[in-house]
Amino acid sequence: MNTPYKFEKTAKVEELVSEYSSIPDGAGSGVSVSIAGRIMQRRDQGKVVFGNLQDSTGRIQLFAPSKSTPNFELFSALNIGDWIGVKGEVMKTKRGELSVKVDEWEILAGTKRPFPDKWHGISDPDTRYRQRYVDLWVTEEARKAFVVRSNLISMTRKWLEKKDFMEVETPVFHPIPGGALAKPFTTHHNALDMELYLRIAPELYLKRLVVAGFEKVFEIARVFRNEGISSRHNPEFTMLELYEAYADWNDIMELAENLIEHLAIQLTGSTTVSFDGKDIDLSAPWRRATMVELIEEQTGHVVSLETSVGELRNLCSQYDIEVQPSYGPGKLILELYEKTVEANIWNPCFVTEYPKEVSPLSRDHRDKDGFTERFEGIIAGREILNGFSELVDSEEQMERFKDQLEKGKSGDEEAMGVDSDYIRALEFGLPPTGGIGIGIDRLVMMLADVQTIRDVVLFPTLRPEQ
Repeated sequence: MNTPYKFEKTAKVEELVSEYSSIPDGAGSGVSVSIAGRIMQRRDQGKVVFGNLQDSTGRIQLFAPSKSTPNFELFSALNIGDWIGVKGEVMKTKRGELSVKVDEWEILAGTKRPFPDKWHGISDPDTRYRQRYVDLWVTEEARKAFVVRSNLISMTRKWLEKKDFMEVETPVFHPIPGGALAKPFTTHHNALDMELYLRIAPELYLKRLVVAGFEKVFEIARVFRNEGISSRHNPEFTMLELYEAYADWNDIMELAENLIEHLAIQLTGSTTVSFDGKDIDLSAPWRRATMVELIEEQTGHVVSLETSVGELRNLCSQYDIEVQPSYGPGKLILELYEKTVEANIWNPCFVTEYPKEVSPLSRDHRDKDGFTERFEGIIAGREILNGFSELVDSEEQMERFKDQLEKGKSGDEEAMGVDSDYIRALEFGLPPTGGIGIGIDRLVMMLADVQTIRDVVLFPTLRPEQ
């Protein structure tokens, strides 16, 4: 089939709907337009063929009378999914359907595979994710989720820029995995003959930039973690990370709740959004509660870093939590919290005061020994964000890295290594700094009201097709 190299469009469907919906029934507009898209439905009524043409903005009816439509027989034989270009007058049928009367048309690309029509779509989820190029045409909800995603990222960028944050790009290949507790993907650079790691977080490079004098930086970063796949996890995902000099965790909590409140209003029109059949109130300020307070609320057990390891292990056993011999009181408290509390938090809550043992990059709490000024934002039973007052002391950071190194030697695949260059950067001086990482995918899930991360990632990671 010979198809054209180019087609000149003069209008989008949404523009036609906006401008010509008031045409009286059965009347023409006197305006000829040129539109293009896929045929998504076709009805042959003998002397007239009706078709629905869909472009990236919407659908409009095509009105093709046999007397005036060129190559009428070919038009009436078009397949669902064929790309066509159409020129003709904008009009309304006697039944009030806004249409384009087909005066000229041509095939731009034919489909060689059966294309689902708008009534049936794709019912098999695996097929939907593998054939996203078809799914997005026939599943309205899928298209809407990705429009939400695009708008959310754009709005986030503009909001931060208005607050004088500068967007930067940092390396995806890291010589040492760091910035989060996660198992990295490993690759090899032939020319340098060295192992490299896909980044698990951009944190350490962003803080180097604060050392360099950029006081407010952010990156909307693709990150990679060699972990399991679930409704909330994909091996590659998107994070917003930002760092602000002269700020602490209280400033960053306020920034985060204000940003998410702003996004909710802009994207949904309200600070109250519906997710999985229940309302979530995203209006600031959010609740702040310590990890040990929440454990007591949920279980009735009072725990602290002074609670004996034996007692904490017994509590974990009561809740069927598997623990390792190396776990200290801080890690055991975290395990208790994650098992008994996190899934039960619905409206936004900043869970604060994480134990130092599980927070290798967070600054010590200014008032409570053994705890850090770290928080996580939990919404609808899932972690949306993680932030803290940043650890600025190079000697303390080196000790934390060494502790992580020992954990790695003991079999902890998520432990960090020792990043000597980052220590050197800290030795040049990192001012008081607050930072945060926000999971863009999970935030989109909540604001688009979808239940699996695969519905907000255009091409999710899947097992090989059989």
